[in-house]
Amino acid sequence: MKLFSVSSPLNPRAYSLYKQLRMHSFSATPDPTRFSTKRSVSPSLYSRISPLGDPNQSMAPVLDRWVGEGNSANKSEILRIIKELMAYRRFKHALEVSLWMTNKGRIPVAPVDVAMRLKLIFKLFGLEGVEDYLKKVPEHLKAPSVYLALLNCYTVAKSVAKSEAVMQRARDSGYATLPIWYNLMMNLHSKLGHVEKVEHLLNEMESKNIPCDQFTHSVCLSTCASASDAVGMDKIVAIMESDKYGTVHWRTYVIAAEGYLKMGLVDKALAILDKLEGLLITSNESSVILVLLFRLYSETGKREELNRIWDVCKQKGKMGNKVYSSMLRSLLKFGDVEGMEKIYEEWESRGSHFDFRVPNFLIDAYCGDGNLEKAEAFIAREVLKGGNPTVATWCHLAGGYLKKNRVTDSAEALKKAISVIPCKFISEKNSLTTCLEYLESGNRIEKAEELINSVRMRGILGASFDHEL
Repeated sequence: MKLFSVSSPLNPRAYSLYKQLRMHSFSATPDPTRFSTKRSVSPSLYSRISPLGDPNQSMAPVLDRWVGEGNSANKSEILRIIKELMAYRRFKHALEVSLWMTNKGRIPVAPVDVAMRLKLIFKLFGLEGVEDYLKKVPEHLKAPSVYLALLNCYTVAKSVAKSEAVMQRARDSGYATLPIWYNLMMNLHSKLGHVEKVEHLLNEMESKNIPCDQFTHSVCLSTCASASDAVGMDKIVAIMESDKYGTVHWRTYVIAAEGYLKMGLVDKALAILDKLEGLLITSNESSVILVLLFRLYSETGKREELNRIWDVCKQKGKMGNKVYSSMLRSLLKFGDVEGMEKIYEEWESRGSHFDFRVPNFLIDAYCGDGNLEKAEAFIAREVLKGGNPTVATWCHLAGGYLKKNRVTDSAEALKKAISVIPCKFISEKNSLTTCLEYLESGNRIEKAEELINSVRMRGILGASFDHEL
């Protein structure tokens, strides 16, 4: 079935409008790098708030003390502080600062404040809290931005009926004139697999001359890919490239390439990757694009393309640890251990900052091939040079031991992994369970208990699995 039949190209507006709106109030996931403390927040006031990371510590006394000392706190500064706190997921503190700002008539409440609070309340108390708060908001403050924030909450919560109701109210009131309204609804229906509703919304945008933006393209491409609709993807790609004034974002090209690869359409994916590669010249995120190109070219199975992009990297001089890691990961997919060794030797010869995540790919390759002696010697050599093996290092080795039925050695490797693992890391249950069963069956109860105690002391596993142990 053809999902997207678009008769004429749509003229996208500048993507910056959508990004600006989304940044201010409506993004479901804040970007920790979005707001710079050095650039946009007063160092004096923020320096008082920033260290107070305990969510149970109230912000009000700190702010009261600041004002009591004769300092000013204007609204624009406070809003920047709120956004900074949101970016670092300190939602409770952000809400406290927002409420303090308008308490006691300090600063009048504006629709932008209500919209921001809806988002914070949703994060802290869910939809019930959002709806309770909205009942108390005066009608004159319920501007389009507030309903857009409400729609964002409902769509993130995947509440279809309530999302549809808010969207219809926006249509009836004339609010839904920007692509963001439709993007939120399309994203909701796309996640739920409602392909025809996504198509309907796109056609509605066309009929009302509401332009697509990059997010519209991304959602539609993802929907087509999930439905294996190559024709629909072709049409969306044609639409987004027909705009003479807009620039296709690299993330959109990545989604398109992944969609074509998912359907086995390698030639179409390669054509998209060629366009993605063209952004290396103009994008200020070229290093990110290079890493993605390594992964996507390896997924095409075209080794010659992988080698070519590697040569491009060398010419550009963009040869950091992430680039080497990406190339090693890609060669691992081809099973080219010899090629990986050459790349690793090159990385080592450059004297780059040592990061054990780079050699981990080679260790994975050795263990996967059953060459455990080489893996062991390699790890020992890197440790002598001052390297610190990571969780992945020991997990690769544990997996290699299990393949050789060396379960005792696997248990020892897992213990080493546990000793360096971050708390709340979910351990590989299958490997751990196999080790424990083996140790218990061989009457090595003491060793099994030692491993279990290591797991419990680190707080690695959830309560349910801890009970199973």
